[in-house]
Formats: sequence, C-alpha cells, structure tokens
Amino acid sequence: MRLKVVPIMFRAVTATPTPFDSEAPLGTRRAIIRRNPDDPQEIEMVEAVWGSDPRFSGGSIYRFVRSEGKTFPSHRCLVPASEFQLTVGKQRFRVTLDGGNFFYLAAVWEPAMGEWPLCYRIVTVDANPEVALHQERHGAIVERRDVLKWLDRTVPESDLLVTPPARTFVVEEIGARPVQTALAF
Repeated sequence: MRLKVVPIMFRAVTATPTPFDSEAPLGTRRAIIRRNPDDPQEIEMVEAVWGSDPRFSGGSIYRFVRSEGKTFPSHRCLVPASEFQLTVGKQRFRVTLDGGNFFYLAAVWEPAMGEWPLCYRIVTVDANPEVALHQERHGAIVERRDVLKWLDRTVPESDLLVTPPARTFVVEEIGARPVQTALAF
C-alpha cells in the first residue's frame, strides 16, 4: 500500500489534523483520505469541497448524511481532525478526544462533475452524552486503528458508525474566560 500526497492547486495537501468547523462557509476545502479510484491499491490524500453538488438535490447543498439505515459500499473517505467545533446560539465549543489524540471523521466523497469540484459529506451518528448537552448529532469518529476497516469496507458500517460512550470527549467553550477556583488574597 502506498500513501500518496497529491498536489492540488499548486500546493501540497498535508496530513496535519486541524479543527473541523461545522459552521465553515460553503466552498471550504479540506484534505480527505480515500482509496485512489484509478488505483485501489493506493491510499491518497486530496483536497475536496465540503458539501454535495446542489444540482442533484433541488438546489440544496447537503454537508452531512445520517448513518442510520444506510450502507456506504463505495466512495468512503476520512477527514483528519484534531477536534470538531460546534455552535449553540452565540456560544462556540471545541470537542476533542479525552486524551488529546487526533481522529478521523467518517465521510463519503462525490466525484467532480461539470463545474462542481470533488466534494464530500460527513457521516453522522447520535451525539454521545457530552455532545448531547449541546446538539443531537455529530460526525462519526473513526479512530486511527480503524482507518483501513472504513476505507476497505472490511467491517460492516454498523460496527464502525456508532455513538461513542460517555467520557470519550472533552467539550470546552471557545473564548470562555477562565473560572476562578481558589480565593486570592
């Protein structure tokens, strides 16, 4: 198996996990990891636009796809992330794995068609207890040890696309002021 970094638009796509912002604007580009459609023995990293082609959905762009009752027999990909961010009202939160490891978000990609570029959608699951305090769903987490299981379809979706157990995540408000925990004299 070869890992190939494909240069896109005169810059190299890097594997460095970055925060995934669910409020990112339309057209936001990110690196995705997938099996090369021209050489399935190769895993590649390419840049893709977040959100589906609106021509096939009545003008709507879908950024997420629910996992329940669905199979993903092809076009699976991963989005490397150090955290995911969410917004509730005027508050913004960062969600990281307890322990600080990076992870991947399960996703599916769609080929470029016409003027719409290569794109992807995040696969979602019911929120785990920490995230459920803020929203009902979040991206399905694929841990590093399960990357090939997702990309190669060696494990049923129902085994990988599960709600993480309690105490999987640390949720912190972005920009919150520190809370004083002791008296100062």
